[in-house]
Parts: sequence; C-alpha cells; structure tokens
Amino acid sequence: MNGKESTLPPSALRPVQGAANLAVVALALAGLAWAVRALWHIRLAMAGQPASGPPDQGDGVHRPLNALENSYHLVDSAGSAVTVGCALVFLLWLDRVRDNARALSGAEPRYHYLWLFLGWIVPIANLWIPRGMVADVHRSVFPDRRLPAVVNWWWGLWLAGLAGGVGLIYADSTDEVIARAYTGVWPLLAADLVIVAAAGTAALMVRTLTAAQQERVDEAARTDS
Repeated sequence: MNGKESTLPPSALRPVQGAANLAVVALALAGLAWAVRALWHIRLAMAGQPASGPPDQGDGVHRPLNALENSYHLVDSAGSAVTVGCALVFLLWLDRVRDNARALSGAEPRYHYLWLFLGWIVPIANLWIPRGMVADVHRSVFPDRRLPAVVNWWWGLWLAGLAGGVGLIYADSTDEVIARAYTGVWPLLAADLVIVAAAGTAALMVRTLTAAQQERVDEAARTDS
C-alpha cells in the first residue's frame, strides 16, 4: 500500500477479472490475425509477382486483382477489424484497473481520463503515455514493488511494431503492401512477428497486473470484513 486508505469500500470496486479475460482473448485473436496476415505475405512472396506487374500500376491505374490478392484484401480487412475490437476491449480493461487503483490507493491517476484515448494517437506523447498509464496502475497500489518486467517488454514490442510503416500502421495502401510482399517480404514478416509477440506479451501483462490488483482487492475485503 502507499500509506493511504481506500477511498471506496471493497464492494464498490469494479470487477476486473471478466474484463481481463476478455482482453486476453481479444489479444490472442489479434495475434492470430497477424499470424494469418504473415502467412498470406509468405503466400504472395512464394507466388511471385504476376507478369502484369503490381496491382497499383501507377498514375491511378490498377489492374484486376487475382484470387490470391483478393483473398489478402479480405485477410487485411478482417485483421484490421479484429485489431480495432482488441483495442476497445483492452481500453475497457485499462479503464477498470485505473478506477480500482484510484479507489485502493486514494490517489488520483497521474494522467487525466482523456489520455486513456488520446495517449495512443497524439504524436510524441504516444511514445510514453500509454506505458505510463499502465505502470501507474501498478505503482499506485504497490509503490514498494518493482514494475513487472512484462510491462517494458510489451511496450518495447509495441513501439517496434509501429516503426517503419510496415507494422501496426501501414504507410502504404493494401495494394502497395502486396507489391512489397512480392519484391521484399522480409521486413513485412519481421513486423508481423513483432506484433504477434507484442500481442502475446500484452496478454501476459494483463494477467499479471490483474492478478496483482486482485490480490490487493481480496486483502481490502478481508480487512473490511
């Protein structure tokens, strides 16, 4: 504890185990979606670029897509939808553990509620604020414990996945990514692998921080009773 009493009784704390389980499942699905995307990158590389050239011919000209390229568009769209859903579920979990950390510690979070959303999209700030919010959840309740290493592993992999415009945020269109797979697939596969690892590490982080907070919630319940 940090020397302050809980501002709310244990019965008023928000349940987090269900949100944590949903987040873990969502992260597993996101990792699977990116693994499937990597498989399609390999398929495209093995098939080789058609004689007609890349899908985007330049000057606004696009040739008809073949069956493999069409299927990649479907994989890409499905993966993007899963990733958005995963982000929403992860934020639901983070919102709940932040509320409980405030109730258990009696201290206001370091970052305002708006940063729960803005922290991921504001340039420069998104390099440290999301990690800071997650770290604050743990440190506000357990100031004497070291931050679990999995938090830093997750954040390092997340940043690596954002780098280079070939990871979580593609700088190019889907057709341009297909052309990359034909001519230089290794950067794409490296980014895919990093993102799958980031999803797995995030799931472990969610379980680790949730278990630690649940330990404190159970302790508060025993003290209250």
